[in-house]
Amino acid sequence: MSKLVIAFGGNALGNNPKEQQALIKKAVKNIVPLVADGHEIIISHGNGPQVGIINLAFEDSYENPDIPYMPLPECTAMSQGYIGYHIQKGLRDVLEENGITKKIATLVTQVVVDKNDPSFKHPSKPVGPFYSKKIAEKLMQESGEIYIEDAGRGYRKVVASPKPIEIIEIATIKDLLNSGHIVIAGGGGGIPIYKQNEAKGASAVIDKDLVASLMATNLKADMLIILTKVKQAELNYGKENAIKLGKITLEEAQTYINEGHFAAGSMLPKIQAAINFVDETNGRAIITSLDNLQNVLIGKNVTEIYKK
Repeated sequence: MSKLVIAFGGNALGNNPKEQQALIKKAVKNIVPLVADGHEIIISHGNGPQVGIINLAFEDSYENPDIPYMPLPECTAMSQGYIGYHIQKGLRDVLEENGITKKIATLVTQVVVDKNDPSFKHPSKPVGPFYSKKIAEKLMQESGEIYIEDAGRGYRKVVASPKPIEIIEIATIKDLLNSGHIVIAGGGGGIPIYKQNEAKGASAVIDKDLVASLMATNLKADMLIILTKVKQAELNYGKENAIKLGKITLEEAQTYINEGHFAAGSMLPKIQAAINFVDETNGRAIITSLDNLQNVLIGKNVTEIYKK
């Protein structure tokens, strides 16, 4: 029996609640064999599209005082709740269809970040809806937040993306695992907080794969599984001379990063998260697609990073 941390991408979960539930029920079927074999399962997930939808629902708060302003940490917490609910429900339905009874719990998860993280001085992660230049300038004046032109579609707020330091609820995750639960935690990279005398939410987003890596390390997991759109990472991605990566060492993975093979907004954070986990543990990190999840334990058509 192995302890597996599985990270789903938010873009794979649909654009609205109805679509998300259908996609999740289809996706979690790939987890059933792992549960049936007795493995401990921890699920993390992205929330990029979903937190944007939540933020959009409150956008009129700037013009309509009857609509409350909803800060980004609260939007992240909301996304953890409803995505977790859908994963819980979909996974339980599929498990029961296969005659398996299993306890499942979603945990609203807070993650400590450093208030002096360099990313706070250079926010670059667009979040939420698009605004006209006029409204964006008004918002910047009123809130002190930064809005930039994005993709020719208008102006969006940009926030920091600091490194995760500590998962506040890690002991609770361990307790739930020990009591036989499948645990859904660290959704959307967790709710970023400054750990002061009183915890304070940070207007930021944390990379979900880095948080999944930190969680896997803290839990001494046997394997970190990062699910994406492709079965394997590639060198020279998108080119005729592309090379699929199978088993590679930590040193090889770092060399490929240094050579610039992985895009910053795509494969790079996944490779870095995998390196972090393997470097701190004796575990294996797998990068593959959701439809290839059944092959992760045998290492078929996956990118695997391991320590020599």
